[in-house]
Amino acid sequence: MSSITSLDLAHLFIKNIFSKHGLPSRIFSDKVPLFVSSFWTNLCQQLKISRDLSTAYHPEADGQTEKVNQILEQYLWMYVSYYQDDCNTWLPLAEFAYNNSDHYSTKQSPFFTVYERDPQFDSVHITQDTPAGKLSTKIQSVQQDFKRELEVSINRFKRYADKTRASQPVFNPGDMV
Repeated sequence: MSSITSLDLAHLFIKNIFSKHGLPSRIFSDKVPLFVSSFWTNLCQQLKISRDLSTAYHPEADGQTEKVNQILEQYLWMYVSYYQDDCNTWLPLAEFAYNNSDHYSTKQSPFFTVYERDPQFDSVHITQDTPAGKLSTKIQSVQQDFKRELEVSINRFKRYADKTRASQPVFNPGDMV
């Protein structure tokens, strides 16, 4: 990130966030100099975007960010384990798998929440003896790996969270509380 300017960051924001989703009401980020620069601060003020900054070395400063970071760590671990030679090429598939997986709180995928439809990604007949066929096969394979790993990750986090949860007390009518 040190090789881009605050203006470059603004252009990336317009290209990757604003053009697809509109203006957010809130941005949660760490205290990287780009995000605390006077240019970025002024831009957010003018666009009425509230900014929340995490503390140093605590990227999990809010619960939602912490959960997403943990899941993305699992994805990255999987990439490094299986696809060490082209992680940056396949990283968008991790994002797709995450956005196309049902989430516990909404009972639907983020993709469905935003677009009110599931993305098109059907298994199709692929001829593997062409470069395009090999790429298509790898895309489907990675997608299946990510969906499977996401389920494993979610179950692992649930088991861990359940261990630290106290059981809910049972109250009956007439009990003193």
